[in-house]
Order: sequence, then C-alpha cells, then structure tokens
Amino acid sequence: MAAATIVHDTSEAVELCAPCGLYLKPITKMTISVALPQLKQPGKSISNWEVMERLKGMVQTHQFSTLRISKSTMDFIRFEGEVENKSLVKSFLACLDGKTIKLSGFSDILKVRAAEYKIDFPTRHDWDSFFRDAKDMNETLPGERPDTIHLEGLPCKWFAAKDSGSEKPSEEVLIKVFSKFGEIRNVDIPMLDPYREEMTGRNFHTFSFGGHLNFEAYVQYQEYAGFIMAMNALRGMKLMFKGDDGKAVACNIKVSFDSTKHLSDASIKKRQLERQKLQELEKQREEQKRKEKEAEEKQKEEERKQRELEEYERERKREEKLRRREQKQKDRELRRNKKQLEKLQAEEQKKLQEKIKLEERKLLLAQRNLQSIRLIAELLSRAKVTSIFISAANEDIFCSSEKLCGKIHFYSSMPVYLRIVFELELIQC
Repeated sequence: MAAATIVHDTSEAVELCAPCGLYLKPITKMTISVALPQLKQPGKSISNWEVMERLKGMVQTHQFSTLRISKSTMDFIRFEGEVENKSLVKSFLACLDGKTIKLSGFSDILKVRAAEYKIDFPTRHDWDSFFRDAKDMNETLPGERPDTIHLEGLPCKWFAAKDSGSEKPSEEVLIKVFSKFGEIRNVDIPMLDPYREEMTGRNFHTFSFGGHLNFEAYVQYQEYAGFIMAMNALRGMKLMFKGDDGKAVACNIKVSFDSTKHLSDASIKKRQLERQKLQELEKQREEQKRKEKEAEEKQKEEERKQRELEEYERERKREEKLRRREQKQKDRELRRNKKQLEKLQAEEQKKLQEKIKLEERKLLLAQRNLQSIRLIAELLSRAKVTSIFISAANEDIFCSSEKLCGKIHFYSSMPVYLRIVFELELIQC
C-alpha cells in the first residue's frame, strides 16, 4: 500500500466512524501517458523531470496533490497523478488529454493522453460468479458465501484502542467501525494471533512506505445485505483519518471479498486445533527449555560447589602448609632454644665444675697448709715445752714445781689453733 498523504480538502469525505476519526474519501487519481519520439542523435535523452514539470504547468492554476512516474520505457512515460477533489479530475483531464508537449532541444512534439484511474475493485458479478462456480463452497454455510470482506493496508495506529498505550489494532475498534453497514458475525486480525505466522508461514506485520505498520483484517457480516453495503461504500474510496487537531491524512487500502473460506466454521475450527497443537508444542518447548535451564542451573550449581570445594581444599591445603611451616618454624625455634639452653647449662655446669674443682683445690691447699701449720706448731710446741722445762728448772726460786705443772696442764688443754697462735706470737717475740 502507498504511504499516507496529507489531505487539505475534506469536503468530499464520507463519515465511516466519527468517534474513531475515520472517514472514506473518493480516490481522485488519473493516469497520464506521454509518447516519446525516437531519438535520432546518439547520447541524447529526454528528462523525465522536465516532462513532469511541463505536465504540472499544463494544468494552469490547479496543482497535483501527488504526481509520480509509474512506468518508463523508450516509447512512453506513464504517470499517476492525484488531485484533492473528484470534481477536479475532469478539469485536469480536459487540460491534459490530447494535448502536446514541446521540449527544448527536440523538434518532435510529445503527445499526451490522460484518463481517469481505473480502480481494481471486485464487482457483484465477480463474487456471485465465483461462489456460484466454486465446487468446494456451500453457500448455506457462513464463510463459504459472499459475506466476508478482506481488507489489506489498514494502518495499525488508526484502529488501536484509545488510551491503551499500544499501537496494535483492536478487534473491538474494527467491529465498531464496520458495524455501520450491518451486524457483524465475526472478525479476524491475523497479526494479533501469535501462532498465525507459524501456522501459515506468512508475515502479517507489513510496513507502508511512510514507515507505519499496517495490518490485514477479515470482517464477516451476519447478512448478505451488510456485505453488499460495505463493498459498495468502499468501492473507489480510500481511508482517511482526521485527528483531534483537525489535520487529516489518507491512505489507499485494498478491498476484496474472501475466497479462501477464512471465517468458515471449518477453517476456524482447524485454526483452533492448529493453535492448540502449537500451544502444546510451545508448552513442550517451554518445559524443555525449563528443564534445560534447570539442568544448566543445576550443572552451574554443581560446578560452583565443585569450585567452592576445590577452593576450600586449596585453602585447607594452603592453611595446612602454612600450619606445617609455622610448626616447623616453632620446632626449629624450640630446638634452637633447647640447644642454646643446653649449651648454657653445659657452660654453667662446666663453670660450676671448675668452681668446685677450684674450691676443692683451695680446700686441699688449706688443709695442707693447716696440716703444715699443725706440724710446725707441734714441733714448735715440743721445742717450746722443752725450753719451758729448762727455764723452769733454772727459775726454781720464782716458781714451784706445782705451778709449773699447772702451766704445763693449762697449755696442753688449750685448743690447737690457740696454741698455734700462742706459739706464733712467741716466735714473733
């Protein structure tokens, strides 16, 4: 479908659903063919842009809403032009059809032919003859008779529920818009079914040239009269949306009758069964994904536990190694201290032994000295006694024999050390 175009003149618009801002506007298109002369000079060509500008200049005071090239060959250039109102089409055709164009640099005259655009829209004869001749159709059953309209190129945004915050089309809005022509039995918007693309292998998300998302829809009427009224109303029309600000845009939509039994009971049931199968398959896939995810999480958990265990084991070994190292260091320290202590004790013992030996030596020397002194003293005492006895015999006048015996007895009763001292003093005297 072509992109939406801005509408400046809405006087010919017909209301479709005013609350939704939707209207129908007549298609005001024309086809213009310009016959090209044979180019005699090599390397020379006719400018399509120059031809288009000449066509615009031929309509005098009016102007095209859109003018584009639909086909270009060596023999002719075909344009599609659109104007604002249906009433302008005839005046445009009068200005263009049968006229000629003279291009600069060319001696030949270019002939112009213009005609009203032929709309591709099914007629009543088309659907009546189709359903009459179709052998696999039962016209007594809904969906197998002319009661369903197939619409393509509908802008999603125009059929979205207001204040929903979404640009997805709504079935309620679609029913509200097309119930103007009669009671609606059923509608279907394939793009709203998440399983439809997988069921049919088609992509229902389509874009127009303006970048807006379009959708297709099926509208089934309860009565044949509603179908007829809708087809007659849509014939030769394009869809127009008028916003709250009063600005209007329009786009071409493709309208046809459904020839595929899309909304027949059998097709609906078949889609439901396929949807159920796909839902079951999706559940299985989700279950499979869940199991895979759980298995993956379990594996990750096991790997994490394994890593933690390995980390714990490494840490334990490291701590054990550290502990052994510290223990070895302590043992070395203890052994070193013990050796130092033993060394000190040995030194102390050695010093003590040497001191004991020295003291014993000193004692031995003292004993020997004492024995020597005693010996000398004994000798001296004996010599002294002899001397005393001799002196006493010579001094009988002073002392009596009794006194001498007393002195001798006193001397002999004295302790050895006193006698030694006494004798030493006597010697000194």
